[in-house]
Amino acid sequence: MNVTVLGAGAWGTALARLLADSDQRVTLWDYFPETLAAVRATNRNERYLPGIELPSSLQTEPDLVPAVADAEVVVVAIVSKAFRSVTSQLSGYRGVVVSVTKGIEFESGLTMSGVLEATAPQARIVALSGPTLALEVARGVPTAIVAASRDPAAAQQIQTLFHRPAFRVYTSPDLLGVELGGALKNVIAIAAGACDGLGFGDNTKATLVTRALSEMRRLGVACGAQPETFTGLSGLGDLMVTCFSRLSRNRGFGERVGRGETVAEILASMVAVAEGYPTARAARQLALRHQVTTPIIEEVYAALYERKSPAASLRDLMARSSKAED
Repeated sequence: MNVTVLGAGAWGTALARLLADSDQRVTLWDYFPETLAAVRATNRNERYLPGIELPSSLQTEPDLVPAVADAEVVVVAIVSKAFRSVTSQLSGYRGVVVSVTKGIEFESGLTMSGVLEATAPQARIVALSGPTLALEVARGVPTAIVAASRDPAAAQQIQTLFHRPAFRVYTSPDLLGVELGGALKNVIAIAAGACDGLGFGDNTKATLVTRALSEMRRLGVACGAQPETFTGLSGLGDLMVTCFSRLSRNRGFGERVGRGETVAEILASMVAVAEGYPTARAARQLALRHQVTTPIIEEVYAALYERKSPAASLRDLMARSSKAED
């Protein structure tokens, strides 16, 4: 099968490697031609996946139009802020488009599949999401993920395409829930990292993650998602790995916030975007729009955009009025 991956960051490169290793015909595109040139020259992407050898069969193409011309499947692995502008070039595409980007568009409140419905209206849309650290996937560490779509045949096609002995793929009809789980957990991971940066213990983080799951489910259901999705791989599974792993970019971002670094300093030094940063603003707006109480998301937003100290945010969370557990 001809597959094109848009985005040569860690996740896009890891998925391109996974597919090329299984004898699919894979083309990798990226906005930065120098990234592709390095991949061609070395069969590596040291900036994002250090130490990982890439298959020699992996092709690169710096021009998006020819990159997708013969593709039966297009995998979109670009940052959320560039998602609309890049996918607008897929307006006539009729194959399957798989979003692996975890974000919410601030202006519209749409997940990435919602953006694709506008920019690639003739495509069959699938979201692929779950507890998937790119470096571990590239190393062949056993992993499971969910292919979600309102089109069952498209979800099954992507399940078959990606399924490997060390990469197990499930399907789900809850496209919105799977995407919201993947996006919202990045915001919570920043809070979990802040707990680490402040020097708190496992009790604190376990409490945070458990209450955050309830918050994510509450907001997701208000948006139209199914509640059970948030206890699956794309909800609880992704939340756990992103909040606890030392490989998690968003957790690391939050840890630095907790240690007192400014957001500007952190952003200036990062190799790749921590999607939880823009998603915190979009998620808060989504909660306000649906009149849903999301105290953890609210405090992450305050710490990132209003310069509230993480210690004060934690204090205010703990001081909230007593209630029954939901």
